[in-house]
Parts: sequence; C-alpha cells; structure tokens
Amino acid sequence: MSRKKRGALHTWLPNQHGAWAMLTVPFAAGVFLAHGPGAGPRWAHLPLFLAWLAGYVAAFHAQQWLRLRRLSRNPRAPRRHVRPALASSALCAACGVPLLFAHPWLLVAALCVAPFVAVNTYYAWRNKERALVNGLAAVIPACGMLLVTLRTGGGPLADGWRPALACLLFFAGTVPYVKTMIRERGSRAYYRASVAYHVLAVPAAYALSPWLAVPFAAYLARAALLPGKGVKVAVVGAVEVLGAVVLLAGLLLLF
Repeated sequence: MSRKKRGALHTWLPNQHGAWAMLTVPFAAGVFLAHGPGAGPRWAHLPLFLAWLAGYVAAFHAQQWLRLRRLSRNPRAPRRHVRPALASSALCAACGVPLLFAHPWLLVAALCVAPFVAVNTYYAWRNKERALVNGLAAVIPACGMLLVTLRTGGGPLADGWRPALACLLFFAGTVPYVKTMIRERGSRAYYRASVAYHVLAVPAAYALSPWLAVPFAAYLARAALLPGKGVKVAVVGAVEVLGAVVLLAGLLLLF
C-alpha cells in the first residue's frame, strides 16, 4: 500500500484502536449463538455489520468535526472530518435502511443506541473524550449489539442476556484498566478502582457461567500485575485483543 493510501486510510479510520474489538466481539458472539430451528448466521448479518461499523465511523467523524469547530482556530481541521462523516453515513444508510423492511424492530434498537451516542457527542464537544463515563457509555450499546445479532439470526433474546452481560463485564473493565496503563499511569486511585472492579467481576462472571470465572480471573491478574511495569502501548493493545478473543471463544463454548 502506498504512503498516500496509508495516509488516507489513517484519516478515515478512527484512531481508537481498542474500539474495534468492542465492536466486533459482541456482534460475532450474537451471530453464532443463535440456536434453535432455522437459527444461525444469515446473509442479513453482513449488511448489518457494515452498517454497524459505518455508523461508528460516521459518529466518530461527526463528533470530531463538532469538537474541532469549537476548539480549533484552523478552519481546515474540522473540514477534514466532513467527507468521512458523509460517506460513512451514506454507507450506513445504504446497508441499514433496506434491513428495516425485513426487520422493522431494528429501528427500536437504533433508538436505544441514540442516548449513548448523545453522551459521547457531549463529551467530544467538551473535549473530554477520555472521561471514564464517556468510555462506559460507548461500551453499553456495543455489548447490546449481541442481542441484536442474536435476534437477527432467529435466536430468542432470552439466550443472549448472559453472554451480553459477560461482554459488558469485560469491556467495562477495560476502560479503567487501560487508563492505569496509559493516561492514568501512577494513579493509585485508578489502580485501586480497576482492581476492585475486576475482583467483583470474577464472582459476577461465575454467576453467569461457572467456567467464565477462569478468563475473568486472568483479567483480574493482568489488571493487578501489569500496571507500573512499563508495558508498551502496542503490547497493552495486543493483550486486550487477546483477552477479547478469549472471551469470544468462551462465550461460544459455554452458551
């Protein structure tokens, strides 16, 4: 790939690398956890996935445009987000609107996401995107997507609550943990909060499925042992991706 193409890709794709696992793992879990007669992966999942990712990219660029319109003195800074926002919105609509004819309940699901997008937009406008509440607000609809893909595949919603809560337990825990590794390194308050959360997450995971306590015990170990060890950012990201993959495998085996 040429340097020019790499630059264009970097401009269009959000730089929030941890978000991609959060967007894909619950989605994939819901696709493959749809059990029952005639249930399972369907062609509708493909345009739904494209609409889901495009919607995220569109929201990211719209929020950056709003933030930079307020803060930047350079008029070109917000403008560079206009084209990605419009193109991603168009792709989201092209993939998502036809699905509403076959699955009109998806409109209700989209409306449920709207308050969380509003929270993220508010924090972007305030230039406080790294706030703890903002991160948690992004986690909830991403994990709720498991229920959407499960139902799209013909599975009953009752089968999705426990794996969706397991996703929520994991990804909500990544928010304070990653802060202890990067932006809040050395903060004892964040470290204690992160470890306390992961301590409580282990019995919560056990209540969802006893074997889930095993990976969550590993998540607790990394939250307790890795902060302060000088781990590189790339390694932090790789560990989180590995943790998300382990979670996905566990969900598919246990539910």
